[in-house]
Amino acid sequence: MERETQHGLARIRSSYSKFSDKEKKIADYILEQPETIIHHTINQVADELDVAESTVFRFCKRIGFKGYQALKIALAAEIVTPIKDIHEEINDGDSVTTVSEKVFHSNSKTLESTLQILDGQAIEEAVDALLKARKIEFYGCGGSAVVALDGYHKFIRTGLLTSTQLDSHMQLMSASQLAEDDVAVIISHSGTTKDSLDVLRVLKEKGIKTIAITNFAKSPLTKEADISLYTVSEETDFRSEAFSSRIAQLSIIDALYTNIMIAKQETGKRSLENMREAMSLKRL
Repeated sequence: MERETQHGLARIRSSYSKFSDKEKKIADYILEQPETIIHHTINQVADELDVAESTVFRFCKRIGFKGYQALKIALAAEIVTPIKDIHEEINDGDSVTTVSEKVFHSNSKTLESTLQILDGQAIEEAVDALLKARKIEFYGCGGSAVVALDGYHKFIRTGLLTSTQLDSHMQLMSASQLAEDDVAVIISHSGTTKDSLDVLRVLKEKGIKTIAITNFAKSPLTKEADISLYTVSEETDFRSEAFSSRIAQLSIIDALYTNIMIAKQETGKRSLENMREAMSLKRL
């Protein structure tokens, strides 16, 4: 079902790497000056970009809108009359309870926004690649390292061979030892973290399939990754954008894990039972 009034800019960012050159030209124009789109007709935009009106119309359809007018309405809702969500209003005078409520609302919005632009086909491709992998390696730096560790913690339950390294030097070493039938999952909010890009460079040289989890479609990471899964998050006075995106990154990891366990059926259940039996030794 179409959601015609939400996340126009997020939809463009999430699909950017899949656009043709003409579509990227339109996308860049909208992302750089969305206010202009609201006040321009479709033929004005087409003339300014030197493309056909039909090309602009097809672009609107490509990102999930019925047409140019629907896109304009969505952009207006986002940038002209934005509804102030409760998490955007945190201030020094808020009580502990109020701040807690606003943080929960912030996380809820991040998850909802990410779900809105989640690419089902990309998820399917990622699950298929992970199921076929000889080994799965998770990579992340800084805050994303926590998500990579969570990925390892979950995927070790699947029975699939999996690993992660938290030290950037060890990450490069592990990347150099992967084979063509392995898969690497790289988590990076910005998609521009040097350590993650260094790992990506090694992986690409070895022909390793890569899955990126990131917030930005126009980034060096998504340009080179084979599959990209996107999060949506917003920065506030008290929480960075990267901090807010972590909950969405963790949820994407959960979605991949759950789909894999369903696909593995009985073998997945046995792996989980073996894990639970072993862990029972740690309980009194």
